Amino acid sequence: MASNLPLPIPPRTPTPPADDDQHASTINSGMPISRDSLSPLKASFPKDIMDSESRDHLSPTKSSFSLGTSPVQNGSGDTPAGPFNFDTAVMAKSPVIKSNIGQRRGHKYKHSSISHQIFLEPPPRAPLALPNSLPIPTLKECRSSMSKDQKTRFWWSLCHMSIAAYTLWTAHGSLAMTSLSHLILFDSLGALLCVAVDVLSNFEVWKRSSIRHPFGLERAEVLAGFAMAVLLLFMGLDLISHNLQHFLEKSGHEPHRPHEHDRVSLGSVDVTAVLAISSTLVSAIGLKNHARIGKAMRFGYIQSLPSVLSNPSHFLTLSCSALLLLLPLVSIRIYDWLDKLLSGTIAFSMCFLGMRLVKTLGSMLLMSYSGPGVADVIKDIEADPSVIGIDDARFWQVHYGLCMANLKLRVGGTEDNLLRLREKITSLVRNRLGGGYGGGGQKWEVSLQFTIERT
Repeated sequence: MASNLPLPIPPRTPTPPADDDQHASTINSGMPISRDSLSPLKASFPKDIMDSESRDHLSPTKSSFSLGTSPVQNGSGDTPAGPFNFDTAVMAKSPVIKSNIGQRRGHKYKHSSISHQIFLEPPPRAPLALPNSLPIPTLKECRSSMSKDQKTRFWWSLCHMSIAAYTLWTAHGSLAMTSLSHLILFDSLGALLCVAVDVLSNFEVWKRSSIRHPFGLERAEVLAGFAMAVLLLFMGLDLISHNLQHFLEKSGHEPHRPHEHDRVSLGSVDVTAVLAISSTLVSAIGLKNHARIGKAMRFGYIQSLPSVLSNPSHFLTLSCSALLLLLPLVSIRIYDWLDKLLSGTIAFSMCFLGMRLVKTLGSMLLMSYSGPGVADVIKDIEADPSVIGIDDARFWQVHYGLCMANLKLRVGGTEDNLLRLREKITSLVRNRLGGGYGGGGQKWEVSLQFTIERT
């Protein structure tokens, strides 16, 4: 009963319209395809389609294969209707019209309607107040930017360095003079550093902040001073080693190399000591040598002395030079004893000064503050009646001329009291730690954050 059911007609793919009517008449011009011609059970199905002769005609490997003929023919000699239509179709010669049907393009939300604007453009931002980086001057640019005064200071720093070399060359007669030559070498390097800082300040990158250098290049001066402090410390240790070696030679031990020390004749003036005093005064007054280091160190014992002597480096060099001027006035026995005592004193003083400089400048490089007075400032802030508590207090020094204080406080009171408290804390920090306005101390920038608690 199932064999009597009609076979379903498969859906036919619609043929697109041709470009030319004349060609359209040649497409699908064959006889209509019958459903019974596909069934081998019907009488219209060709019986001899699979015999050997038909297979030879259908095989492309046989010589009887033909593309234009079909082995299956009906009685009238025409090609019967088959399941396929292989009639020749002529392509249209008209140009192909490009169509956008079936092509998908990427959707651009920016140019779509308002309802499709899912991704909105960010609002325009103002340019950064700080530049990303500033050009660092080269050696040629530094030389071309030097003024006449800066060139004079540069040549004087070289003269100061030559005096240090001359002092070392003539120091064979005294251990104290050898120690003095090391001090003059340290002063000459400081004078050369002052000239380099003065020349670099001609450029914008030295003081202006940028993203790459938030505090400019002024911290490079701190790094150079730290290297000089390490050099001073090692020179002091070298002098101590030299003095110990000389003491062992006098005790009867065999020296590794001869050490002959000739003294200056009695009643004569030591020219080397005079040169040391004059070069130190010129560098201290004219170049402001070691001025920033002296402000950062703050030796309380010599603060009351004049401006030149209040600097520990100048005080050590000038006092040593003055004592060397007095040594030729004493006897030979006292001279030898005082020379060794003065040399040892200078060596230990250089080590002490070098250690203080290393500690001070090292903390500055680590962005901390090592000066005194911080505990007193915190105590005075806590004593104010408007302050409930101090959550955080940080004091740190960037370079020789800039320090920063950041405080976070819990306060209470009216707006007028908070304004008064802000001005009081700022003035307290600048007067206690910075030496006050006009005192020549470091510049302090104070930032305060108040957490208001209602009681």
